Amino acid sequence: MKINFYVGKSSQLRSRLLFACKLVEKALEQQLSCYIYLDSLRDCEYMDDLLWTFKDISFIPHSIYAGQETLPVLLGYGDNSPPNADFLINLSLHVPDFLSDFKHVAEVLDQEVEILQAGRKRYVDYRKQGYTLNYYQL
Repeated sequence: MKINFYVGKSSQLRSRLLFACKLVEKALEQQLSCYIYLDSLRDCEYMDDLLWTFKDISFIPHSIYAGQETLPVLLGYGDNSPPNADFLINLSLHVPDFLSDFKHVAEVLDQEVEILQAGRKRYVDYRKQGYTLNYYQL
């Protein structure tokens, strides 16, 4: 599995989520289904709003995952792992239990102290597990 870490210069949640929207667009161009993993329903609702509004001229079919949706982009939190998704965008502070279900993973971080520290810990853990890691400073 390949895991890409993207670290933004901002400490604002909105900037991090907008970058995730761009990753979703690229994944869809490559015909990859996406699961965006967040920490809470509130975070999912915020990301849901951004996917509707971040570009005036595009539409990204998506839904907050409740167990049966089959859209190409699903948002979720907790233990709900969507079936057959290709690409995981982790916006959570944690590693999802279902990480190994994905072929590609993106970890999107910013300069918020808690997010950076959790991201560094995941990076070390992933390296110990032998995953292929890439790091991109935005």
